[in-house]
Amino acid sequence: MSGSAPERPGHDPEPGSSRSAQALGKAISKIDLDGHDFPPSPAPSSPRNGKRYALATELVYTEGTDQYNASSTPIYQSATFKQTSAGGEGAEYDYTRSGNPTRTHLERHLAKIMRAERALVVASGMGALDVITRLLRPGDEVVTGDDLYGGTNRLLKYLATHGEIIVHHVDTTKPDSIRRVLGPKTAIVLLETPTNPLIKIVDIPTIAKLAHEVNPQVLVAVDNTMLSPLLQNPLELGADIVYESGTKYLSGHHDLMAGVLAVNSSALGEKLYFTINSSGCGLAPFDSWLLMRGIKTLKVRMEQQQSNAQMIAEFLEAHGFKVRYPGLKSHPQYELHNSMARGAGAVLSFETGSNQVSERIVEAAKLWGISVSFGCVNSLISMPCRMSHASIDAKTRQERALPEDIIRLCVGIEDVDDLIDDLSRALASAGAIKITPDGFRAVDRVPSAKLDTLSNNIF
Repeated sequence: MSGSAPERPGHDPEPGSSRSAQALGKAISKIDLDGHDFPPSPAPSSPRNGKRYALATELVYTEGTDQYNASSTPIYQSATFKQTSAGGEGAEYDYTRSGNPTRTHLERHLAKIMRAERALVVASGMGALDVITRLLRPGDEVVTGDDLYGGTNRLLKYLATHGEIIVHHVDTTKPDSIRRVLGPKTAIVLLETPTNPLIKIVDIPTIAKLAHEVNPQVLVAVDNTMLSPLLQNPLELGADIVYESGTKYLSGHHDLMAGVLAVNSSALGEKLYFTINSSGCGLAPFDSWLLMRGIKTLKVRMEQQQSNAQMIAEFLEAHGFKVRYPGLKSHPQYELHNSMARGAGAVLSFETGSNQVSERIVEAAKLWGISVSFGCVNSLISMPCRMSHASIDAKTRQERALPEDIIRLCVGIEDVDDLIDDLSRALASAGAIKITPDGFRAVDRVPSAKLDTLSNNIF
């Protein structure tokens, strides 16, 4: 959003003012409450009052009430807080499980950048999803995708097995697939977009509208970890809850674990807080401080990672690999993604046609660390079916058309030429490419007809 206010007609600068001062005068909308001729400032902690700065500024700008005016939010590393009365009346904090000043500061900052009424932070991304699923009751139904993070799939399977929750896994890229299973018992529609690792795009506004029309009580929850608040705001697209693993882009350094939830309903926020307070899964003060620090560099990190990812995706596609990345115009949902998001993110996947070749590529890479997760400043490489999605059994992976040979790249901030050179060497070492007079191309190990069938099934 723009930081300038509308032009004020008829404003005459004082005699002798420079042209720059005149230009500034035109940007001023009114005299503020203190009589100063300045644009009004955004409210520091309330995301719905006043004007807003651009998101890049909001990520960094924060105000606190520290008694010493510390530039960096203090860490209140205390489990308890002294009270001023025997009954504890009027005290904002008493026990860190219920609330802590460092965590509160982080939550208010997150609410601002996530365009939310309230944000809450817990000990991990899966902890955030667990808090959401505590809203379910036996007999409730959950509608979700057929391409999910392995941990999400594992938790839903547990709820279906032990909690009498009915879970429908459908192709969420097709709203009609969701329409067919929606009903009066549907409690939550759980979405990921882009999906992981097939990088499919889900139409949040259409599905949210459809779900609320069928059942106004349905909660549409969106895992926004792949894009972060910098690139997408699901609450503004019709979602009721957005959650993220703060371990990923919000932190950016893989030195902490955190989960974030955000809502636009005060009543829903209170329900989620009740679970967090009761179960004691709120984020610890030191981790809250680390996450606050990481958020401030989100824009510069993500912009570099996204730029690198775009170039690497184009490199792989130009050399004949089947690449999944919403920044490529070849992606079948390129337009849909751009209608909701402000960028393509920094996670992509590609296929080689051979499990053994993919293994050799992953192990031959030097700059690309073999690791689960994503969002770190360091570039990571993995085979999801062997790591992040290994908890999904082979039969289910096959039913969901998840290629066993798929490689996921989580692009960092390193020099992109070094990353491409290292990847090229790994491809050559693994025998994934063949030299041609024009350079090199991916070795075609799958008949074209089968590739077409796979493409149709996946997209």
